[in-house]
Amino acid sequence: MERMQGEGEVDHLERPSPLTDKERVMIQDSWAKVYQNCDDVGVAILVRLFVNFPSSKQYFSQFKHIEDAEELEKSSQLRKHAHRVMNALNTLVESLDSSEKVASVLKLVGKAHALRHKVEPVYFKILSGVILEVLGEEFAEVVTPEVAAAWTKLLATVYCGITAVYEEVGWTKLSTSTG
Repeated sequence: MERMQGEGEVDHLERPSPLTDKERVMIQDSWAKVYQNCDDVGVAILVRLFVNFPSSKQYFSQFKHIEDAEELEKSSQLRKHAHRVMNALNTLVESLDSSEKVASVLKLVGKAHALRHKVEPVYFKILSGVILEVLGEEFAEVVTPEVAAAWTKLLATVYCGITAVYEEVGWTKLSTSTG
């Protein structure tokens, strides 16, 4: 069982500076290509997450014991969750010019994962890395280093927003030590 640094703690990453107009456009243009294959990409992202970070499967009753990537791909619970993840990302990308809308999406996602699903916040950071990896590989012609940098900034902002929601709802699972 791999153990992750900072489990139980809310990790304080510096909140990145707001996205520039250019970064917003780069994210939205690249996302348009990605979203054309939204279901396949979503499944690819989650399968990679669950294969590379097996402890992240603990929250999913239907496939937490499946180790084989091809078997995971067939799981209807995984496919449904992949669809939800991609829809949430799509809403974020479409709402980049409205900080209120972004905040409300993050609040919804953060609250559900903290309170209902009790997911360690570190998994959002791990998922961010997996998203960047899969987008960079599957859409190499679109996700140039400059575009990847914009996505990195967006996903860091998302992670900061989600951890803020975790703190708001009093997340202190396992540990109350500060980073």
